[in-house]
Amino acid sequence: MAETKNPKSTNLVAISIIAALFFIFGFVTWINGALIPFMKTINELTDAQSYLVASASYISFVVMGLPASWVLRKTGYRKGMSIGLFIMAVGALIFIPAANARTYWMFLAGIFIQGTGMTLLQTASNPYITILGPIESGAKRIAIMGIANKTAGALGSLIFGALLLSGIDEIKEKLTTVSVDEKSVILDQMANSVFVPYLVMAGVLFLLGILIRKAPLPHVEAEETDDETSTGGAGKTIFQYPHLWLGVFTLFVYVGAEVIAGDTIISYGISLGFTGERSKFFTTYTLMAMVSTYALGAILIPKYLKQKTALQISAVLGIIFSICILMTTGFTSVLFVAALGIANALVWPAVWPLTLDGLGKHTKTASALLIMAISGGAIIPPLYGRLVDGGKEKLISAGTELTEATASAATSGYWILIPCYVIILFFAVYGYKIKSWK
Repeated sequence: MAETKNPKSTNLVAISIIAALFFIFGFVTWINGALIPFMKTINELTDAQSYLVASASYISFVVMGLPASWVLRKTGYRKGMSIGLFIMAVGALIFIPAANARTYWMFLAGIFIQGTGMTLLQTASNPYITILGPIESGAKRIAIMGIANKTAGALGSLIFGALLLSGIDEIKEKLTTVSVDEKSVILDQMANSVFVPYLVMAGVLFLLGILIRKAPLPHVEAEETDDETSTGGAGKTIFQYPHLWLGVFTLFVYVGAEVIAGDTIISYGISLGFTGERSKFFTTYTLMAMVSTYALGAILIPKYLKQKTALQISAVLGIIFSICILMTTGFTSVLFVAALGIANALVWPAVWPLTLDGLGKHTKTASALLIMAISGGAIIPPLYGRLVDGGKEKLISAGTELTEATASAATSGYWILIPCYVIILFFAVYGYKIKSWK
């Protein structure tokens, strides 16, 4: 009988399954670092245009956040996760005709559809893992999920970096000397390199979508309903919880900062003069820094380190590392971008439980709003791209040589990170305490 099962054993199985899902969307999400320079080359884009790869992926979370919450209420977590995996498989398949046509908007459509599937997975898995145990250890469980997510991201970045960026320096140099027709042939051949990996990805996602239907996941929906009736102020609306909206805004700027750290670092390395062969490893540096810090968080939280303290330390480190990026050059500057992984790792795990604490019957809607905050990854990275484009144009018009202007503008654009970490610090010190309007 279900009542006689060991709760710890049941939870361990559930945590393992959710960790596998975090692995999947970590793999899919963090290949954007390789896709951005790849798309920039085959579609001949500006920096700002190339970062629409991140926008297409993350804007789906704001568009589909509340619809995903509605779908999960109708289908339950298990079926909802399965549907999310099927949708991601469809998005992967769209890369094949997009590569054949070498049409940027089709690539973006495929990325957006994959993001839609990930929205369903994230909307289900984040609140699920948060409420699967005591709220004070929620950050610890999410940190464990982060290890799976970022390990997958590092693998995805390495694999797709090798597949998509191999020989990109020679190709870019060759493109400057060939005719228009020859250029088109070369770029078509380069675009077709996505065919096999995305076909394999689609097959794996579809198979996992079938398997998740049979997964032994506990029905946490019932527990959530009990919590809704026992906590939260009677008659209060979701607009009467300031700490929720501050938490949403904090996640918005955090995701933007995290995506900048992970998705711009390869392009940043190339702009500083490093080869594509070397730069393709840079995203892995960022993600491995995150994995190490996640592991530390899983050990320290909550026994030795409170969630709010971890968030405060993370914000301060983010400010320090951002300043160091601006004040250094070359590989040292790249390493400080990678070091942002240390600052970023425990922000997401800490913000979720601090924000959901005390919301009671509003937990599901609040979770959807927090997922929608992932749209920060769609808006803030392109702003960085615009800063780079604008700074480069100003320097070139002032007589600076192209290579030097590109490197200088790419470095100076990272100032956009500083206000993001200041906002995170405010929430960590004061914002999470504001439970009601005075």
